[in-house]
Amino acid sequence: MYLLIDAALRFLEPQYSLLRNAESDYGNGAFAWLMDLNFLLRATFSLAAVGASALAWRLHGWVRTGLALVAMWAVASGLLAFFPDDLAGTPVTTSGRLHVLLALIAFVAMAVGALSVSVGLAREAGTRAMGFWLTGIAVVGLLVLPLVGRPPIRLDIGLFERIFLGVEPLWLAAVSWWTYGTAPRMSPSGTA
Repeated sequence: MYLLIDAALRFLEPQYSLLRNAESDYGNGAFAWLMDLNFLLRATFSLAAVGASALAWRLHGWVRTGLALVAMWAVASGLLAFFPDDLAGTPVTTSGRLHVLLALIAFVAMAVGALSVSVGLAREAGTRAMGFWLTGIAVVGLLVLPLVGRPPIRLDIGLFERIFLGVEPLWLAAVSWWTYGTAPRMSPSGTA
């Protein structure tokens, strides 16, 4: 749903450039409610992945810390729905400042949290292979993160933010898929 809504917003609001405008810019105008829904979907999907992982895995230092950071990403992502950003060239508002702060918290928490969980899983014998795959995805997100704020080419935030916002949900989807595939199944009597 998240990807479908993003694609729909691209066609509903063609004045926003995929390369130059932040995804949050869709939170302004007639279809702002769709972007708000997307923030809430991202939060829900992320919290579901954290919850399922917390139930299925043995939680220890790296993994526990990482899941807490991913939960922080989820909460901050959901709060973005209530604080629209300021479009470039418009006056700075309190809502816009809060939006930027929440986005910064969310992005850093997700990048560091994904890497922490991945490294923690890679250190365990039973989860080593998946941990290595997840670490690869997490490293890409971590490398793209600084480019979101300071792109090296003459583009604004859009391109690198969209790469980041593609990589992190991919990491969450991989974690969810793997957790679902490896979690013990419960019988009607409640035993694994």
